[in-house]
Amino acid sequence: MAKITYKDSGVDLDVYAESMSRLPRLLRRTHCPRVMANDGGFAGLFRLDFPGELFARRYIDPVLVSGTDGVGTKLKVAQMVGRHDTVGIDLVAMCVNDAICTGAEPLFFLDYIAMAADDPTLLEQIVEGISAGCLDSDSALVGGETAIMPDLYAPGDYDLAGFCVGVVERDRLVDGSRVRPGDVAIGVASSGLHSNGFSLVRKIVFEHAGLGVDDPVEACGGRTVGEVLLEPTRLYVRPVQRLLTHPALGDAVHAIAHITGGGLHENLARVIPGAVDVEIAAGSWQAPPVFGWLQQLGDVDDAEMARVFNIGVGLVLVVAAEAAAGVQQQLTAMGLENWQIGQAVAGSGEVHWQD
Repeated sequence: MAKITYKDSGVDLDVYAESMSRLPRLLRRTHCPRVMANDGGFAGLFRLDFPGELFARRYIDPVLVSGTDGVGTKLKVAQMVGRHDTVGIDLVAMCVNDAICTGAEPLFFLDYIAMAADDPTLLEQIVEGISAGCLDSDSALVGGETAIMPDLYAPGDYDLAGFCVGVVERDRLVDGSRVRPGDVAIGVASSGLHSNGFSLVRKIVFEHAGLGVDDPVEACGGRTVGEVLLEPTRLYVRPVQRLLTHPALGDAVHAIAHITGGGLHENLARVIPGAVDVEIAAGSWQAPPVFGWLQQLGDVDDAEMARVFNIGVGLVLVVAAEAAAGVQQQLTAMGLENWQIGQAVAGSGEVHWQD
C-alpha cells in the first residue's frame, strides 16, 4: 500500500514553494527605508524612527492606528471574470481608507489569502494588486499568509483579508471631537461601487436580470458588466495626507468618514459628537451611472440604495466653514471631484437627509 502524502490531501508543497517564490519582488517594490530586512523570519519589521543623519526620532507622542477588512463577495465577480488583480487594490483600500479617518499615516500592510488549492499564477495576480494598492497608499507590504484549505473552499474559490498599521501624533488625531455647528461636510467622489453591497449587486445583475460578465452596460459607456463591477475602490491616502499637512488647511479638518456599508448616514454618524447633527442635502452631488443602472435594473428604492451603497461619495471631510473653499480647491487640484454636501448643526449626533 502506498504511503499517504500531503499532496494526496490536496496540498502540493512543491507548487506552494513556486507560489512563494513569485512574491518577494512584489513586496520589495513597496518597501521604504523604515522596513528592516528579516529574510526568512517569522514577522515583518518596521521602525518608527526615521533613518536620518543622527537617527533622531520622527515622532514625539505617536499613536498606532490599526484596521482590518476584506473584499466580500466582490470576489465572486472576480472569479466569474477571471481577473484577480483589482480585488487586491480593493483589499488595501478598504483598510487604509479606514485608517486615514483618524488622521494617521499608513505605515505597513499584511494580507491573508485562503485558497482551495495552490495556484501560483492566481496568487501572483492577487498579490500584484495588493502591491499596487500599497504603492499608491505609501504603505509597505511587509508580509502575509497564504493558507491552502481544499476542504473549506471549492475549486477556484479564495478569500482575502488585510491588516494595516498607521501612526499619528496624538495632538494631530482626527476623532470628530472638534466638529461644531457651522462646519461644512465635503463629499469626495467614489470610483463606483467600491467593495460594499455585492451580495445585492450580484442578485440584481446575475440572478434577477440574468446578465453575464461580458454583456455591455450602455449606461456606463458600453463597458462590460465585469469591467463596471470590478472598478477598484479609490485610495484616498495621498489626498488626505496632503490636506492634513497643509499649513493653512490641516487644522480645519475636524472629522473624516470612509463611506462603506451603511452608506452616508451610518458612517458619517460614527465621527460626529453627540451635540451635533449633520444635514445632508439630497441631490448636491452627481452619482456615477452605475448606481442608477443598478437601481433601475433591480427596482431598488432610494432608501435601500442609500443604506447599502456609497452612491457616489466615498469619503466625507467635515471642515471649518472658513476653510471649505480652500479644501475643495486642493481636492480639485489633486484630481478629485468633490462637493459641499451638507452642514453641521446643533443636535444629538445624528445624520439627516434634507430634500
